[in-house]
Amino acid sequence: MPSIYIVNPAADAVSYHTAESYAPGDGRGWVLMADLTIVTLAAMVPQDWDIRIVDEGIDAVDLDAQVDFVAITGKISQRGRMYWLARHFRRRGLIVLIGGCFASLNPEDARPHADILVTGEIEELAPRLFADLAAGTWADRYEGGRCDMSLAPLPRWDLYPIGRAASGTVQTSRGCPFECEFCDVIQYQGRKQRYKDIKLVLRELDQLYALGCRRVFFVDDNFTVHRRRAYALLEALAEWNAARAEDRMMFSTQASLDVARDPELLQACVAAGFLSIFVGIESVNPESLRETGKRQNLLQPIKAALDTIARHGIGIQAGIIAGFDHDGPDVFETLFTALQTFPVPDLSIQALVALHSTPLCARLAREGRLAGEAWEGFSRGPHWTNIIPARMTRTELMDGVAWLARKAYAPESFRQRVLNFIEAFGADAGQPRRTRRQSDERMPPFQTALRNLVARGAAESEMVADLIRAAGRKAASLPAVAGYLVRYQQYRMVVDRPFEAEPLLAPTVAPPALRLREPARGPALA
Repeated sequence: MPSIYIVNPAADAVSYHTAESYAPGDGRGWVLMADLTIVTLAAMVPQDWDIRIVDEGIDAVDLDAQVDFVAITGKISQRGRMYWLARHFRRRGLIVLIGGCFASLNPEDARPHADILVTGEIEELAPRLFADLAAGTWADRYEGGRCDMSLAPLPRWDLYPIGRAASGTVQTSRGCPFECEFCDVIQYQGRKQRYKDIKLVLRELDQLYALGCRRVFFVDDNFTVHRRRAYALLEALAEWNAARAEDRMMFSTQASLDVARDPELLQACVAAGFLSIFVGIESVNPESLRETGKRQNLLQPIKAALDTIARHGIGIQAGIIAGFDHDGPDVFETLFTALQTFPVPDLSIQALVALHSTPLCARLAREGRLAGEAWEGFSRGPHWTNIIPARMTRTELMDGVAWLARKAYAPESFRQRVLNFIEAFGADAGQPRRTRRQSDERMPPFQTALRNLVARGAAESEMVADLIRAAGRKAASLPAVAGYLVRYQQYRMVVDRPFEAEPLLAPTVAPPALRLREPARGPALA
């Protein structure tokens, strides 16, 4: 019987999107979102194979696994750990496959580290790939292209420790019609959005629900961009949740800021069970938005759009980027002043990075304005950049982003943005009922993060008390405010690091989830 070990490696460093602050100290890790890739791949493995999977954000990889094949996936933030694991297993004589979004966008970088490189989407090529592996006649490269999403299998969530994830994950579409210059999503998944059948989406929710999951993040690149499809899906989700009125599912996703131009769509999101969305604000400088192709953010005043979303009872997380060609040294003060008026406590603040395969990277290469590979900074934190800015030095950009992030996450700054959110939040906004089952499961990590936050000092302790009292006066906002407070601890772990520090995860040490609880004892490879 052939055997395969499917691995999602740890991130190379603590980041905005990891969850070290949640770790309850029981010897295992915690993730914000369950990894959809490894359970989807597991669903394509033939039934007569022996399958093991691991998400290293939760459990350590079994470095002594007795299997025929090791399949490693990963994003740019996992590159170092991905290659270390590949080297380890290849030295043991196992056949290593590498695939996923990073390998697909950077095949020349990944090629030397894999026996078999798989690029593109795997659904259509999976039967041939696994037949070749079983027969021992595999090629060293497989290209999957972009698939018909009707071929998407039901993920093998039965193999995954879903109780260690803050949210389950479901994908309903791939691709985004916009063409932001810095974004590599469309280079991988295309600008023409492809859709999964709504009945299959509901089957995936049924599966997660049966496993006790009560919170799901839809990992679509842009959930609401095509209105007709969005309305049809939201109606189906509302009906699905209505049938579980005493124990509803809660949803979140990614959307463009222009969703605020459609109040009926926002109402449909709330009716379906959406608690929050992530939007790419990026900049408050109109010229920077035009420069990078973010024209959808110019259709209305940014603050008014954010207030509209919050008024409908939807929490907001947002991305902020500094370093566009129209950004000078004054951009950091300008951004901070604007951010403090927004109802958005949860901000991912970073320097502009030119990712390989993006139009931005190609343009800056032509102009001689690249200073290293994009992945060099993902172990150093969000302040690092590989671009040479047009109107300031690299040092000014990195120092400025570090200042902005720390200033934005000072207790008094964060307090103000949460108060903005509470004030804007619709007092009568109908929110899905939270469930006892999900809440009990999530309490240990939430309590750990809150305890650590309060222990930071008097300023943080007073901030927590003030915000809980303020949210109590508008009770419907309490779940969102509690979530913001928990995430604050993680963000402080990121922004308080000096951006010039050595990477937290060198290729020869244990992953962060383990390293934070005990000294690293990862095996050294000579």
